[in-house]
Parts: sequence; structure tokens; C-alpha cells
Amino acid sequence: MTSAAPPLRDRIASRLRDSEPGRDPEFPYASQFSDEQRERLRTLFPANPARAAVLVPLVERPTGLHVLLTQRASHLTHHAGQISFPGGRIEAHDADAWAAALREAREEIGLEPGFVQRAGYLRDHLVISGFRVTPVVGFVRAGFDLRLDRTEVEDAFEVPLEFVLDQRNHLPRARSVAGVEVLTHEIPYQGRHIWGATASMLISFGRLLQDAP
Repeated sequence: MTSAAPPLRDRIASRLRDSEPGRDPEFPYASQFSDEQRERLRTLFPANPARAAVLVPLVERPTGLHVLLTQRASHLTHHAGQISFPGGRIEAHDADAWAAALREAREEIGLEPGFVQRAGYLRDHLVISGFRVTPVVGFVRAGFDLRLDRTEVEDAFEVPLEFVLDQRNHLPRARSVAGVEVLTHEIPYQGRHIWGATASMLISFGRLLQDAP
């Protein structure tokens, strides 16, 4: 008789407990690449990309864990209106990726660090904008109030984590990434479309949990 799978929160905590920031990066966009496409894309990334960090906030609700996401302001020059995690460049005064992710979350959406408990790190992700991004996963206890920086963030919303991790909700889409045609995946939810690096991180997160004991 096999034992029941542990609750999702416990599985995440167990799987990420010994993780470290800065692990070998994954290619972007949760895509399926041929060897030729991989070699072409490698030439597009800088040799020493700028470092950034994002917070993957998992809000603890009575109905289960929810992912807190933001929608970037529509007036921005780059990535206007896209769905993303709070985060940004790791500055010289940041102690590490964790500190940078918490600082950015506080600046962008007003999420106070005291509500966030670190779970661990996903593998770094390379993004076409030239950054190497460290995703930091954190459990967020309920009771927080958000204060959006409207110069950067248009909206913030939550999506059930189980919905995000369900492969049936990962829809294939053909996209051109820097002139390379690749098969990517996006996650539609209530009229919004999670794609790009954000979808890549979430889908990679799901794969990691599938491998968990």
C-alpha cells in the first residue's frame, strides 16, 4: 500500500529546502528547442548577463496556495502590459537574490517582507532582454495589504497554484524569439495570458515538483 502524496506546501518546502541561488540557467519561455535553435539562441545572450531576481509569491489561502502575479503598466517602454513576478535588477547594496526580490516586491506592490517566508530557489532563467534571473519562491501569509507603484504596475492578482501547475492548462503557441521560430507555452486564466519568462518559471517549477519524492 503506497502512502498518500504530501500536501503541496509540504512538497514545495521539501523540494526546495536545500536549493541555492544561481544554479545553471534554463533557456527562456518554457520552449521546445532543436539543437540548431539552441546554438542560435546562445549567440544572442551576452557573455556576462546582468543579474536580476524575482519573487515567486505563494499566498497561503484557506483554499490552498495561490500565485501572486502582477500586470506591468501599459505605458512602459519594455514589456508593457505583460504578466510578471515582482522583481528586478540585483543592486550593489542588495545582500543577495533573496534581499533583492524582497526589496523589489516591496517597491513594486507594497508587499512587506515580514509576510514572506523563503522556501527556496528555482534554477536561473535567461531572458532575451539580457538578464539572468534568479526566481526566489516564498510562502506569503494572508493579511497583507498591497500598495501598487502605478509607474510600474497596473494590477496585481492571484491564480490558484494547482491551476498553474496543471499541464492541461499549458497551451502550446508558436512564437518568434529574436528571429528564431520556437514552440512555447502560455497559461490563460480569466482573460489574462501568462507567457514568456513568467510561464517558463512556473512550468519549470511544476517539473521540479513532479520529480519530488
